[in-house]
Amino acid sequence: MKRFLRTKVFLIVALFLLCLLLILTLYADETATVVDVVDGDTLMVEYNSKKESINLLGIDAPESVMNRKAEIDSRTAGESLLTITFKGIDAKRFVERIVKKGDIVFMAFDVQARDQEGKLQGYVYLSDGRMLNEEIVRAGYAKVAIAPPNIKYQERFIEAYKEARIYRRGLWKAP
Repeated sequence: MKRFLRTKVFLIVALFLLCLLLILTLYADETATVVDVVDGDTLMVEYNSKKESINLLGIDAPESVMNRKAEIDSRTAGESLLTITFKGIDAKRFVERIVKKGDIVFMAFDVQARDQEGKLQGYVYLSDGRMLNEEIVRAGYAKVAIAPPNIKYQERFIEAYKEARIYRRGLWKAP
């Protein structure tokens, strides 16, 4: 009897995982393997047998290194360059807790699959079906950064951002 029950549970779990995989393939255009987390809004992936970085569309995390964009963010936010990069390091660490080297992710693209520099840009789905872009915003480690014509999930990101601010998550924690 126990053996029959164990087999039945195994089959149910296997069927559930198969259904999840099928759903993910409907929502995602391509699969890739994570090579590295570059920062809070960029991954290095192996895609079509070559390493490429993918910018996560619709979001903007602080820079984790001192560079020109970090300097601009510092002036815009009225915060020190050091503060900006510390926030960027926190965002990168958050993403590193979610995705690991070797993870298989599913990428979906919007109107433009590549930016003006030829880098991939898209939405990354985790194996459990969650969208990484949205999870980063919801946890408070990135702002919404919509750039037309890539606006597919604009409303989802705005709602996630509002939630993060209301509940003071991530970068919006009380000092």
